[in-house]
Amino acid sequence: MKYPVYQPSLLGNELKYVTDCIESSWISSKGKYVQLFEQQFADYIGVPNATAVCNGTVALHLALLALNVKPGDEVIVPTLTYIATVNAITYVGATPVFCDSLADSWQMDPEDVKRKITPKTKAIIAVHLYGQACDMTSLQAICKDNGIFMIEDCAEAIGTTYNNSHVGTFGDVATFSFFGNKTITTGEGGMVVSHSKEIIDLVYYLKNQGVSKTVYWHDLIGYNYKMTNICAAIGLAQLERLDEILADKARISECYRKAFKNTAVEFHATQPGTRHSYWMNSILIPDGAKRETLRDFLLEKGIETRPLFYPVHSMPMYETSGQGPFPVVANISLRGLNLPSYPALTNEDVAFIADAVKEFIL
Repeated sequence: MKYPVYQPSLLGNELKYVTDCIESSWISSKGKYVQLFEQQFADYIGVPNATAVCNGTVALHLALLALNVKPGDEVIVPTLTYIATVNAITYVGATPVFCDSLADSWQMDPEDVKRKITPKTKAIIAVHLYGQACDMTSLQAICKDNGIFMIEDCAEAIGTTYNNSHVGTFGDVATFSFFGNKTITTGEGGMVVSHSKEIIDLVYYLKNQGVSKTVYWHDLIGYNYKMTNICAAIGLAQLERLDEILADKARISECYRKAFKNTAVEFHATQPGTRHSYWMNSILIPDGAKRETLRDFLLEKGIETRPLFYPVHSMPMYETSGQGPFPVVANISLRGLNLPSYPALTNEDVAFIADAVKEFIL
């Protein structure tokens, strides 16, 4: 494939640090790189507490557990999100309550969130979708007025800011993912961050099988959700180059935006007061019925694409809830397409991809 949707940029100290892990024999969850990665990531985000875990999904699971979300509770979540966000709610036995999204930002609609609040609502999960920030001012006010928790799902939003603060700093707890297609990667990995030391201490306790200070004495049912030293070594090397990677992604998004100006293609643009990290460069085409034909057309030219996420409430596990309709999400999901978005793309590459899209559309 000439132009995959994504490939990681591994041009820094990744090999050096991983080699150090192997030569020192510290290859599992003990070793200096875990602590270094946690501390430097927390510093970058702007929170005092962070703990690394084995992937972004378990980060969400642990965040919900740390807030004591349990059976009988409801958690409001956008239906336009990756399935992991919603699955984590079911892991703790709570009920996902879906909300619609805003047409301009594609993020969860605060007014619909308000409509979905009941006496059973325990938390909302604000998903910063595709690298754009949610309306955190409105969502924070909703949580405060109703005495409910906020979890930020920042899996796709490393480098995203809202009013000059990094996402992940607004809620009670926030989670990140470092899967191979994320802005920075550890191969598989995640992070839980919070201003609350108590929350992170509990997450640490839970991710380590509930072990107490006494060796091999466990006083609750925990999980083996730790990150390995090797993964953390890769993450640290990636973090060292994050600003460079974000600059490349900003350059690529600007090229796409200019290429689609004055066309029928709608580009997922930055909202006022935010910095979009452009994890993915996403577009809406005029006729959603032609999306799969467009994808096949682009594939013949060596261009891989992905559809936007399907609404979670429409999937077999969750459609029985009878929730909906969600007209904004239905429109976005039907017409949406993710284009190649990796840092190594040149401006000429982007122009070729955009021209191929326009050739089909126009």
